[in-house]
Amino acid sequence: FTSLNHDMTLPEFKFIWYMEYSHRMWGRVVGLAYILPAAYFWRRGWLSRPLKGRVLALCGLVCFQGLLGWYMVKSGLEEKPDSYDIPRVSQYRLAAHLGSALVLYSASLWTGLSLLLPQHKLPETKQLLRLRQYAHGTTALIFLTALSGAFVAGLDAGLVYNSFPKMGERWIPDDLFAFSPMLRNIFENPTTVQFDHRILGIASITAVTALYLFSRKIPLPRRTRMAVTSLLAVACVQ
Repeated sequence: FTSLNHDMTLPEFKFIWYMEYSHRMWGRVVGLAYILPAAYFWRRGWLSRPLKGRVLALCGLVCFQGLLGWYMVKSGLEEKPDSYDIPRVSQYRLAAHLGSALVLYSASLWTGLSLLLPQHKLPETKQLLRLRQYAHGTTALIFLTALSGAFVAGLDAGLVYNSFPKMGERWIPDDLFAFSPMLRNIFENPTTVQFDHRILGIASITAVTALYLFSRKIPLPRRTRMAVTSLLAVACVQ
């Protein structure tokens, strides 16, 4: 307020404050909604030995996610005496917080579906093995694209260029490698961060489309076909 937002009113500040407060409270509710039933099931003896290990790992991830959130917010509250720029959290910590959330969500969903739906027993053909490997590679690419989005958000890199497919008047911007050393551009140069996110996004939707087309050539169960089709639909919407 002293250095930048002189005109902010108390109601405007309360709006930001309650957004942060609601996010924290919601995170705690999610943690309790997971940990309390898990403890109950454990006590009743309803968990198998392998499932106990998975439950402990997910409980640890829930706690770790909350710790990362605090660590991320802390970076936005640190005093920077030589800078009067807009206060923002570290893009590194933001990416870590998002990445941890994606791992927690995916692991929870995978565990739930594994318990609810019986696993298909399919013949291990060469095509099926290739499809599974390609699906894992596509998953990793999508995860990397999401993490690059956290760097875009953390650096406000989306404000640098707002045209597509070109960035301004050029396909490759002049300031792509403006920082030194060169590796620093990937994580701290807003232009490079936005450029990388665009390339990764295009690569992700291309990979998902290729996965869908490849899956059409293999006899798959109805549930698997629905999953691949849904993946393509969501990728297009995204």
